[in-house]
Formats: sequence, C-alpha cells, structure tokens
Amino acid sequence: MSDHHTYKLLELVGSSSSTIEDAINNALAEAGQSVRHLEWFEVLETRGHIKDNKVAHFQVTIKVGFRIDKS
Repeated sequence: MSDHHTYKLLELVGSSSSTIEDAINNALAEAGQSVRHLEWFEVLETRGHIKDNKVAHFQVTIKVGFRIDKS
C-alpha cells in the first residue's frame, strides 16, 4: 500500500422525477456498478425538464472522483 492516493474523474448526469438528491444518487448507483472505489462528488450543474408548468425531471451534472487501484 502506498502512502498516497491517485484519483481519476468522471463527469456524469443523473436524473430523477422526484428530487435533486435522487438524481445524484441515481448517477452514483449506476457508476458504482462498473467503477470501483468511488470517493467523492461535486455538483457542477442543476437543471430540469418542465411539463405542464411543473418540474418533470431534475438533471444534475456531477464530477465524481474515484481512487485508482493500488494507490
């Protein structure tokens, strides 16, 4: 084990018809199925889709950091 960590970044867009938090969690859950060692996230953008003058979907762009194996 080294005394430092090296990370890589992914940019993802999650969506949800209910909340911004669910949009973030949906993106992280999907990424977690194929990427190991997810460590942190940063919200870059928040936007949504409007239907009948109401929010239909929230869309959140996040930057996700994951640790590279053996670092």
